[in-house]
Amino acid sequence: MESRKVVVSALQFACSDDVAFNVDKAERLVRAAQKKGANIILIQELFEGYYFCQVQREDLFQRAKPYKGHPTILRMQKLAKELGVVIPVSFFEEANNAHYNSIAIIDADGTDLGLYRKSHIPDGPGYQEKFYFNPGDTGFKVFETKFAKIGVAICWDQWFPEAARAMVLQGAEILFYPTAIGSEPQDEGLDSREHWKRVMQGHAGANLVPLVASNRIGKEIIGTEHGNSVITFYGCSFIAGPTGEIVAAANDKDEEILVAEFDLDEIKSKRSSWGVFRDRRPDLYEVLLTLDGSKPSYV
Repeated sequence: MESRKVVVSALQFACSDDVAFNVDKAERLVRAAQKKGANIILIQELFEGYYFCQVQREDLFQRAKPYKGHPTILRMQKLAKELGVVIPVSFFEEANNAHYNSIAIIDADGTDLGLYRKSHIPDGPGYQEKFYFNPGDTGFKVFETKFAKIGVAICWDQWFPEAARAMVLQGAEILFYPTAIGSEPQDEGLDSREHWKRVMQGHAGANLVPLVASNRIGKEIIGTEHGNSVITFYGCSFIAGPTGEIVAAANDKDEEILVAEFDLDEIKSKRSSWGVFRDRRPDLYEVLLTLDGSKPSYV
């Protein structure tokens, strides 16, 4: 019996603030990744334009579109079907009077498998997402694609081990994190890239699953009434193996297509034999349902 092998890919590129240009670029890179053998191809977070959450401007809500009939999702469905690949598609979702940072999972036959809405919403200088996005209401989900059961979360979600564990508990065989992270406008000396990588490597190692992270590069400038806001995105997209080891990595400046192959059956055997899921004690984890370690947040 043949092992189940899958080739995953992380794309990394600079965005303009032109939707057509960016979607064309994403398609070009998806095609190139497929030629390298990729089965599941991850595009970075909110790739249709600049990372607009640098600033709080009411006119930027006009970038949101409904999930059903979204032109970029429809285009990626056609592309996925043509190439026979899985593509998670990040977008700014409008749902009546709610707005979400969302991702649609497109299977290799072009089928839309469903939606995940970003659960953890950051709010800080340069990353003012709470102005734009409601907290996601989908919960953490696993999508059964042609090639693997995958868990997909979004950027700030990647700092929370609970999210990774929840997805793997539901059967995720690979974790995917589309991302937009770079410099900190309030502190030029703060560089989070190594911290960012180590946290996600920990998710891979703690859960014994591969992990794919896709981040953008380039300097993006958005104007406000108080002057320009600037972030330089540091790329460093990577693919980690099931012990947290880095198996493919990009730099902080160049457009790149990362690929890595994994044997899912071999990894499953190692995950089972390692015992971290056998020896879990959920009966002792009630404290995780609290905000302060003492009072349940649901009371």
